[in-house]
Amino acid sequence: MGPKIFVVYYSMTGHMHKLAEAVCEGIRDAGCTPRMYRVPETLPEEVLVMTGAKAFQEDFLKIPEIKRDELSRADAVIFGTPTRFGNMCGQMRQFLDSTGGLWKTGGLTGKVGSVFTSSATQHGGQESTILTTQITLQHHGMIIAGLPYLFEGQSKMDEITGCSPYGASTITGSAGERMPSENELSGARTQGRYVAEIAKALAPKRDEILKIFSSC
Repeated sequence: MGPKIFVVYYSMTGHMHKLAEAVCEGIRDAGCTPRMYRVPETLPEEVLVMTGAKAFQEDFLKIPEIKRDELSRADAVIFGTPTRFGNMCGQMRQFLDSTGGLWKTGGLTGKVGSVFTSSATQHGGQESTILTTQITLQHHGMIIAGLPYLFEGQSKMDEITGCSPYGASTITGSAGERMPSENELSGARTQGRYVAEIAKALAPKRDEILKIFSSC
């Protein structure tokens, strides 16, 4: 069996879901089987209706909800969070804040962690969202994987596009009118495959590596 690779994300209107699907395509390209999970919703139904997100949310419910104790079963976790004022969204923050028990047991130590995101505008805080989310993953002892310049699409100058060396991203537009471009989806696929290839090499060695430190 190959490594267990989880894609754990939140999507309000479908943009992050599209990126998550592309990440999963990349994982499959590496010969691995992705597992998609959503984090719990924290907004009341009337807010989802008011923002026009209710229709997508009904479909989003088909994705299984992650339980914090399930994370320890993964060899790699790729987190997806929309940008909220240059930070992860409240739904992801609340979920990650509930993983103290997992931190205490070292359940994610030595496993691969990665992040992808979206923002409404071209300079809406995508990079700061990924970087600040990575801080939480490093507290869990995860080994951070970004989106290296092996993906040449992040250097494109002939179109507006998301993606950076920190992770894949998309620009949604102020009214959510823009879905991920092919270049952005290609970046997400590359990130998924990159994480999967690292996990394939690292997962069989994790216990051996951690055992070195158990005797310190």
